[in-house]
Amino acid sequence: MSERLQPGDTAPAFTLPDADGKPVSLADHRGRKVIVYFYPAALTPGCTKQACDFTDNLEFLAGHGYDVIGVSPDQPEKLAKFRETENLKVTLVGDPDKKVLEAYGAFGEKKLYGKTVTGVIRSTVIVDEDGKVERALYNVKATGHVAKIIKDLGL
Repeated sequence: MSERLQPGDTAPAFTLPDADGKPVSLADHRGRKVIVYFYPAALTPGCTKQACDFTDNLEFLAGHGYDVIGVSPDQPEKLAKFRETENLKVTLVGDPDKKVLEAYGAFGEKKLYGKTVTGVIRSTVIVDEDGKVERALYNVKATGHVAKIIKDLGL
């Protein structure tokens, strides 16, 4: 079970391929706040809802100084299909070996339909301009999550 991050922790550095196979690094966003959200799989109902919510609020979040990166264990090809199928504007990156998911505490045991399974824990980590964890939210719901983040951040 990976360690969950706490406010004040240094956010683990990462460089992962986006939907076009281009590297995206957390360091590229230094000086801006970043909402890094972790979801189980592209092209599934809950993950689609969440990605569409982030896309719908992307301009609003950017206007308040926040960039958004979605991380899943999917390959870039699947992310590209997800982006095109759902007309997503949010940056999606793939972590097939799950090292970043584990570093962020977003991979491990979870309850799924009453059974304990190992997999991606739907999570959101908000990183400040200096690369420190501002908030770490685990076991979040796909529906309504973006609205809750906006409310909690007082935007």
